[in-house]
Order: sequence, then C-alpha cells, then structure tokens
Amino acid sequence: MQLHDLKPNEGAHKDRNRVGRGTAAGQGKTCGRGMKGQNARAGGGVPLYHQGGNLPLFRKLPFKRGEGFTIVNRVRYAEVNLEKLNDFNANTEITPELLLDEGIINDLDLPLKILGRGEVSVALTVKTHSISKGAQKKIESAGGTVEIIQE
Repeated sequence: MQLHDLKPNEGAHKDRNRVGRGTAAGQGKTCGRGMKGQNARAGGGVPLYHQGGNLPLFRKLPFKRGEGFTIVNRVRYAEVNLEKLNDFNANTEITPELLLDEGIINDLDLPLKILGRGEVSVALTVKTHSISKGAQKKIESAGGTVEIIQE
C-alpha cells in the first residue's frame, strides 16, 4: 500500500453543496436563501447577539471594567512547597521570618501557606498561617509538628 492508495471510508466524505447551478440542481435561483429580505443579501444577517428587538444580554449587565468581576476579599498567600523546607536541619523552627531571611519568600505582609509538593525527611517545627492537609501529614509523619499562627 502506498500513500496515494489511501482514501476515506465509504460515506465518510460528503461533497459540498454547489448552489446556484440551475433549477434542476435543487438549489438554483435563490440558492436556499429564500426570497428577498435581510438574510438573502450578501453580507446580510443579524449579529449573533441580536435578540429580536429585546435589549441584548450584554447591555443588561452592569458596566464594570474588571473590578466587579474580581473577588474583592480574596486572600493571597506566600506559598512554599515542602521541597524547599527539606534543606533545613532537623528540629529547626520554620517561621515566616526565617523563610524571609533565607530568601524563600519575599513579603511578610502576605500570610504563609505550606503546600505538599515534595517530601520532607527531617523533623521540623513549622509555624505557618495555613497548611494543606497533605503537607501537614508529611511533616507529622517525618516526626515534626505544625503550629497555626492566628492573626
């Protein structure tokens, strides 16, 4: 078998409908567009958002430039994965201040959240604002402890 022998299965390929080729072809004269009217003209037709004279939905919505569609009271975290904590010595107390000094986080204004990517092999005491369940489980199984900071 060669590339030029390949062809689609029977019935898989349908020829396009050639309109305007005489009345005997079935789509002659008006070519399936009906008689006159906006949709019969070249370039005619109504836009997709047209709702028959009703006020279009996008005009009913409030005119907000992004601010109305963002979460106003969203909490942003300084996120740290466990793989970054694996470099510390055993029994080290991990605090946001220590992570800032080490250059792992950039900002003390953001609350710290520990995420579970990676493994931790040493026992650490972690003081954080928030922690994922998987990360807490890995820290405690390595012999460490987790303390939640309330602010």
